[in-house]
Parts: sequence; structure tokens; C-alpha cells
Amino acid sequence: MHRFEVWAPIPQKVQLHLDGELHPMSRDEDGWWRAAVPANPDSRYGYVLGDDPTVLPDPRSPRQPDGVHAPSQLHTVDPDAWTDRDWTGRRLAGSVVYELHVGTFTPEGTFDAAIARLDHLVDLGIGFVELMPVNGFNGEHNWGYDGVLWYTVHEPYGGPDGLQRLVDACHHRGLGVILDVVYNHLGPSGNYLDRYGPYLAGTENPWGAAVNIAGPSSGEVRRYIIDNALRWLREFHIDGLRLDAVHALVDQTATHLLEDLAVETETLATHLRRPLTLIAESDLNDPALIAPRSAGGHGLDAQWSDDIHHAVHAAVSGERQGYYGDFGSLRCLATTLRQGFFHAGTYSSFRGRAHGRPLDVRLTPASSLLAYTCTHDQVGNRATGDRPGLYLTAGQLAVRAALVLGSPYTPMLFMGEEWGASTPFQFFTSHPEPELAEATASGRQREFAEHGWAGDAVPDPQDPETFLRSKLNWDEIATPEHRRLLDCYRDLIALRAARSDLTDPWLDHLFVDYDEDERWIVLHRGDIRVACNLGPNPVTVPVGGHPVLWWEPPTQDATGSATVVPGHSFAILDAGSAPDRGD
Repeated sequence: MHRFEVWAPIPQKVQLHLDGELHPMSRDEDGWWRAAVPANPDSRYGYVLGDDPTVLPDPRSPRQPDGVHAPSQLHTVDPDAWTDRDWTGRRLAGSVVYELHVGTFTPEGTFDAAIARLDHLVDLGIGFVELMPVNGFNGEHNWGYDGVLWYTVHEPYGGPDGLQRLVDACHHRGLGVILDVVYNHLGPSGNYLDRYGPYLAGTENPWGAAVNIAGPSSGEVRRYIIDNALRWLREFHIDGLRLDAVHALVDQTATHLLEDLAVETETLATHLRRPLTLIAESDLNDPALIAPRSAGGHGLDAQWSDDIHHAVHAAVSGERQGYYGDFGSLRCLATTLRQGFFHAGTYSSFRGRAHGRPLDVRLTPASSLLAYTCTHDQVGNRATGDRPGLYLTAGQLAVRAALVLGSPYTPMLFMGEEWGASTPFQFFTSHPEPELAEATASGRQREFAEHGWAGDAVPDPQDPETFLRSKLNWDEIATPEHRRLLDCYRDLIALRAARSDLTDPWLDHLFVDYDEDERWIVLHRGDIRVACNLGPNPVTVPVGGHPVLWWEPPTQDATGSATVVPGHSFAILDAGSAPDRGD
């Protein structure tokens, strides 16, 4: 006998549709319907609500082999298939994260194909693989943020068994796995939750229907979210979750959903005896997200810091449009590197108001902020999805890498960044519904037209070529220019792993010097000096030390008290070692 249960307080009658036959279900006072019926391990099933004969998928469906509109399939993660019993987990602090999209990471676009590239990540020095969302969405390919069945794993990637194999393979190589999950909205196609119960808030955020986490009858909806998070961590052995756009989680209750999630995640981590990590994406610049609960915070482990990205990107590239308007100076870059957020109670011209709150650099380690020069958003939400290598020199790419990997923050790379991939990462969808496909394409063109881009310059998200263009070209690694940048990334990560000065997470230990006119900036990290020249011409930087890593060879005078750094280059110096005059 298999016990089927579904929370459906709205309909007056619910029937189980199992392998072509209907079975009655009984309801309790909390709106849960249950039935115990003989079933096969892979039986197809769904629910019929009220008098509508449509068979709907299970809101907690473990598998959708025929898509998000079709019946669900029973599935259990096979406990005997795991080989990671010796895996004790990995701390985020001190590690390097690598974000990837399963569908474009390899030509095949599957979990199994990704396994074949894991040794590349190990050789690079990566500590965590961060997967963009893999839950059920309508269509074949998508960024993953249009999910509607959160408990499933997208079948074209390899389904739940494929995800299990990938996580197991990562752990076998010492790689942790972070999964991107979306709890702030539901996608536009295949969402039947509102027929079951009050899952939706009756409002929309910029991405879709908002979720009811604080209104009437929201208790079971909150449970739906937390149970989903714990399922990934417990059943799929995932090591951490990246929580998408938590600023869109509208929660006026005394205990925020994120705090509830942090409490239950820590409870599970204690039982499993391995660390479990929660990372927020937020544009609020609010330290409360990562402050401990004992200090009135939500107790999350880390959050993304877009301000660091903006400060680095604008300073190196010179782009100042849109939300880059307040960024670009070396003063801004130095301030952001020293305090984690640039806008920390200061005026934001993009928002037209004061924004953010200061981070207490004495109490909050920098490792709880993720720093990056590329993400799926910062590349894919450019009009043409062009990567920095198309408009920056190789030296500028190296300088960006040195600023992030030489900083006290937890570095994150976006797939292909390490070799300066030339392939774009564009916004792509595959909505089967013609009206939804048209609305997505026209909305994308309209959005960028408002920012001065010609409509025909914006790729059609529905065009299969947009998806295919976004796949990484791994053959590029063999070419000298890409290989050189890859070696630089590998050396930077290796140096970070070798020198504790570079992983020191305390921002009050960091000192930054810069010259706005000469366009150089130096990060003082204990005995290590990370000297970067953002300009095209050589500059003399007033720091000495033994050069240990560089993009173009630096030179020093006889005293060793100053270093000439070539244009668009960096030099990492060890001030605790005497210069080798035999060079």
C-alpha cells in the first residue's frame, strides 16, 4: 500500500487518479486529503479536483517524466546508489564557488555530461559547484527560474537519478554542491497550485505570481517551501541552497520565513553531522540576512554582493549606465572592498533614495559575502548576453580576477569565465504556448528598447539558436589566449589556497591604497600586496615585495620599495620576503 496525500483546502472533493483509475480520498480538518492504495514504485498518478475531470500533477511531485502538465510519477531516491558515505561536507568560508547552468555547461546539456567536466573544476581549485535551478519548468530549455513543480528535477537534464549521480560524483571529487532554488514566485505555465489551496498571495513581483507566505492559511505554504528545501539537502545530499531574490519574499510575520528555514536547516545539519549552507540573493544590502539569530538577524550563512560586482566591473570597464551610475571610481572600488557594500545607508541615484545599511566589519566575516565579476544575471541580462571578453582586453579580465580572488570575500566564478569564453550567455526560453512565447520575446525587446538598444539587436528568447549559442565551447581551452587566462585563474586560486593572508575574512585587517589619476589600486592582505593597474599605461605603485604572481612581469627599482605594473595588469607581491636580486 502506498499512502497518497495532498493539501487541497479549496476543492470540496479530491480523487486520486492512479494508473488510469480513480480512487476516493478522505479529508481531515486541516485540508489534507489522503488515500492508501496499492501502487507500483513508478506508478503514474495525479489528482482530480471537484467536478473538473482534469488530472493535475501532485504539488509535491517527485518526478514529471512527461512534463509539468502531465501526471506525476512515483519516485524514491535510491539510498543504495550513493557512494559518498565518507563525505563530511565542506565549509563555504575559504572555498571558491563555480556557478553553472546544466543545459549549456556541455554540448549535451545533462547531469551526466557535466560529470565528465568535474575534473576540470577540481584542477582549477573549485570548492563548490552551484547549479542554476533544476526543478520542473515547462518546455525543454530555460534558465530555470520559471519553475512550477519545485519538488521535481527537470527530465531533459537527466531527472532525479541524474541529479543524484552528479552530486555523488561531485562528492567523490571533494566538491560540494549548492542548488539555486526559487521561492519568491512561480512560473507562467504549469502552475496549478492555486487550484489546490491559497498558495498565491494575489499579487505579482517582477517575475510572476507571488507566493503567500504571510497571509491567511499561509502556514502550509511556508511548510511547502521549507519541506522542499530540506528535501534537496536530505534526499539529494545537496550541501547548500542559493535562495533566489529573497527581497521579493514579502513576510510581515514576527519570525521571517528565512529565519524558520535557517533553524530547520541547522537542525538537519546537526543530525547529518555535516555543514549545510544557506546563501541569499538580495538587493537590499541588509546585514540582517547574515547576522546570527542571537543578534536579531535571520541567521543565513552568506549572501551575494552585487555592489562588489558593480564596483569592479564599472572601474575596469568604464561602463556607467543604469545601476552602474554610482560606481566606476577607484574611491568607490576601495570603499566597497573595505566594507562589503557601497550603498550602506547612502544615496543611490539608480533608486532615487538612500539604500542599504552598514556591515559591522568587526563582527561579520567577509567570507559571508560572495564576490564575483560574472554571474548568470550580470552576463545574461545584458541585451545580447555578451561576456566581458568581447569588450575587455585579456589583461582587464585578469585584473578583475585578481581583485575578486585577492579579496577577503568568498569568490564565485560563472562557467567559462576562467578561460574568457567567447560564447554568450543569452536569455532563452522554450514556452510551448504561442501567446506566452510572443509575450516573452516582445517584453524582452521592449525592456531593452527603453535603455537604447535596437529591438533587432536583442536575441529572441524563443529562437532555439539563442539557446544553442549559449553553450560553452570547451575547445577554446586549447587555444593560447584562452589557456593563458585559465592558467592565471588556476594560479590565483592556488595562491589563495596556499596563503592564509588571502583567505583572512576580517575586513578590519584589509587596507586599500589607490590613485584615482594613475588608475592603480593595492589591497594589503597581511604580507601580501595585490597591486592592480586598471589603466592602459605602466604605473609605478609605491609598494615593494617579492613578486609571486602577475599578468605581465612587473619591474622594481634597486630599493625594492616601488613596483612598476604594466598597463591592464596585476602583480601580487610578498612583502614578507626579500626580493630576489638574482632575477
